[in-house]
Amino acid sequence: MPEDLFEIAAAERLRREAPLARRVAPRSIDELVGQDHILGPGKILRRAIEADRVTSVIFYGPPGSGKTALARIIAMRTKAAFEPLNAVRSGVKELRELIAAAKQRRIHENRRTIVFVDEIHRFNRAQQDALLPDVENGNIILIGATTENPFFSVVAPLLSRSQIFEFKRLEDEHIITLLERALAHPSLGLEDLGIAAEPEALAHIARYAEGDVRRALNALEIALLTTAPEEGRIHVTLDAARESIQRKMYHYDGAGDEHYDAASAFIKSMRGSNPDAAVYWMARMLEAGETPRFVARRICIAASEDVGNADPMALVLATAAWQACEFIGLPEARIILSQAATYVACAPKSNAAYLAIDAATADVREQKTADVPAHLQDTHYQGAKRLGRGMDYQYAHDFEEGYVPQDYGVPRGAYYHPTDRGKEAEFRERLSRFDARDRQREDGPESPPKE
Repeated sequence: MPEDLFEIAAAERLRREAPLARRVAPRSIDELVGQDHILGPGKILRRAIEADRVTSVIFYGPPGSGKTALARIIAMRTKAAFEPLNAVRSGVKELRELIAAAKQRRIHENRRTIVFVDEIHRFNRAQQDALLPDVENGNIILIGATTENPFFSVVAPLLSRSQIFEFKRLEDEHIITLLERALAHPSLGLEDLGIAAEPEALAHIARYAEGDVRRALNALEIALLTTAPEEGRIHVTLDAARESIQRKMYHYDGAGDEHYDAASAFIKSMRGSNPDAAVYWMARMLEAGETPRFVARRICIAASEDVGNADPMALVLATAAWQACEFIGLPEARIILSQAATYVACAPKSNAAYLAIDAATADVREQKTADVPAHLQDTHYQGAKRLGRGMDYQYAHDFEEGYVPQDYGVPRGAYYHPTDRGKEAEFRERLSRFDARDRQREDGPESPPKE
């Protein structure tokens, strides 16, 4: 009995010493905020949890959005055995032991087992494959949580056996609500003191937490613990909040969704002629640690793919910016990249060159290969004339405007269709004159104009 008392006292002490985020964690679905799209009244996931009929699921979303909290709520509500597993610390051996116990429980107790795998994306393919047979035959119910897109980080057979629920990043108002709840929570641990926080302080913490409630609660705890009470009262000021969370934590993985989504927004902003959005997404990437080289490459691609011949200087400037960044580096490289990105965004747009090469490539791959006309063939070897190579070729520079109608093996206008924007409008007008001369050559001498 004394040992039990000691264990109870130790457990209570550990509970009180746990981080604030853990002490005030939600204990019911109604206490979770910001995920009404999957947990609102009548939603399938809520109904399954309330009926204790959860099937294998993958919770996917940013850090601190409530994935693990919901798993704990399920553990508290379900009659099934609940086995938590951390993918960072566990391997195939632990998986096999857990699954073996689940099989015995199912046979002898007729009781289901829910296996919660936190950070399931950390499991390699072999570890994920080890789960497949027992998920398939119902020996275990899998709940996986991941901050990475499961379509890239979880094997397809496991995805096909699981429902995917995406958690959204919490908005500032959600974070403030949870901070206010924490200040009034019975497990706050400051029962003998009055607690107050300036609205501006909570707003600052929420803004800098970037939707991560765990980070926000950690900052609030630091502010509470480092603010000296006055007359039995702790008052968290804006200055205290600023000291507790001094820099935003960007949710940005160089190989994950945030990386690709930000890059996509950056490219589409330049294509859409919005320089303000372009520099914002560029700043977002650079602040999160993206390399200037990656950003410069995207600008070069956009300069050719989206601006093209409407303004040929765009590619020249983009390439120069790339080269300059290579030997200048941050922080000054951001200025060069900004110049190039805003130029590309503001330039007239044409994807005619891009469409031309794609159309030509498709014909090369799928259609009969065109023969090189004899007059265009190489003549730089002995015997070329005897084979008829290069005969009747007309040198373009000997003619007006440097152009002479002749067969080049591909009909004019087959692939490249200049727009009427920017420099390309000049190209279009010039090529239209050449088209007229080509048609005249095909139709014979032009008839004199009628009176």
